[in-house]
Amino acid sequence: QGKLVESGGGSVQSGGSLRLSCLGAGYWPGIAHLGWFREVTEKEREGVASIDLYDKTTYAAEVKGRFTISQDNGLGALYLQLNSLKPEVSGTYYCAATRRDLPLSSRLGPTNYEFWGQGTQVTVSS
Repeated sequence: QGKLVESGGGSVQSGGSLRLSCLGAGYWPGIAHLGWFREVTEKEREGVASIDLYDKTTYAAEVKGRFTISQDNGLGALYLQLNSLKPEVSGTYYCAATRRDLPLSSRLGPTNYEFWGQGTQVTVSS
């Protein structure tokens, strides 16, 4: 398969918005779930949002109602709309994909995804 390539990160003021994109996400055969993750420490990533083949979405509690994950299967693209941004969600955001069929409880677990992009930085200032 090819690569996952994120874009759209940047620096914004608290309350602002960004839209992250990930290309290459939907073109691989057998992909069951796509997700966005945020690096919280050098070795730890946490799940932000996920979406499956049927557009069923899952969100972390801290972003529910403010972030929206979506996909465009025709373009093989994954998106994350980030609204009402707060400084505490700053970090490097990664898109990821998996061929595993994950239960709802596992869809925000980073260890369940085997394909990763290189990340895009989001910085929110107060």
